[in-house]
Amino acid sequence: MTEAPLRLTELSHGGGCGCKIAPAVLSEMLAHMPAAQPFANLLVGTETADDAAVWKLNDQQALIATTDFFMPIVDDPYDFGRIAATNALSDVYAMGGTPIMALAIVGMPVDKLPLSAIGRILAGGAAVCAEAGIPVAGGHSIDSPEPIYGLVALGLAHPDVIKRNRDARDGDVLILGKPLGVGILGSAMKKGLLDADGYAQMLATTTRLNKAGPALAALPGVHALTDVTGFGLLGHLLELCRGAGLGASLQAGRLPVMPAAVPFARQGIGPGAITRNLQSCGNAVHFEEGVEAWQRNLLADAQTSGGLLVACSADAVDAVLSIFHQGGFTEATVVGQMQAGEPRVHVHP
Repeated sequence: MTEAPLRLTELSHGGGCGCKIAPAVLSEMLAHMPAAQPFANLLVGTETADDAAVWKLNDQQALIATTDFFMPIVDDPYDFGRIAATNALSDVYAMGGTPIMALAIVGMPVDKLPLSAIGRILAGGAAVCAEAGIPVAGGHSIDSPEPIYGLVALGLAHPDVIKRNRDARDGDVLILGKPLGVGILGSAMKKGLLDADGYAQMLATTTRLNKAGPALAALPGVHALTDVTGFGLLGHLLELCRGAGLGASLQAGRLPVMPAAVPFARQGIGPGAITRNLQSCGNAVHFEEGVEAWQRNLLADAQTSGGLLVACSADAVDAVLSIFHQGGFTEATVVGQMQAGEPRVHVHP
């Protein structure tokens, strides 16, 4: 009798950035944190839900530091490692920086998972770091009941090009660099419904490094950058809105979506994080008549290693799209606009 193939996703209760604690719950958890002490060199801390911390080293260099890890979103160990590493490095790119080094975060059920599989996870992460031109210079590992992998990622940027959530401006155009639907495809895969083409679409998106970040940040017309991950497009756009004290509008019909995700979205297939994300948004999101239920779910779908969301002036749109398209992000497109008003998102058909 042949042994059933290993399925990483069966060893964990969640997967990818869908594992993230819901925004509303996270806010409650952090409510009693003591007020941060002032540090003159801390350019970005916890105040505006940015993607990474930033410390000014000198007039020419700022250190970007972030960490990201999660449980498997796919069953192939090597692919899991690649996705997790790509996702972790994205936070550096989202601040406008270039990665310089990574440390591995490893938690594995060593009594359940073959050491060879764990080695493949680490190899996948190392391969992505090599693609980014950086070493995995160390890390930490524990024996964990569920498989966990990710990176501490460090990067550098000029202090003047760091992009914060609070810097979006009224009238800025919103451009999304990658298509949505990762969480939906992951759910379809767990149900045994995802074919090879759908898996290839998901893998191509989640392992594509957001290397466009530094070039985008260098454009004078780009005011804010973030990446879309576990809170969905709505959740991360709301972070931009709250940081900048602005509202925003989205055009549901303009959203880039992986083709394989559309039929599953229409069937209501998706991760539990969709419901949590919509509940966390609460009254801060208004859906206009004509926005279909599957589009609402897509906007709240937990993305793993999602795209960069750019807020830029109207005269910078062509340059932003050119950088995206030349970097292989062919699906990048305008999806909405920042606007004066309360930190709310209005979604139009």
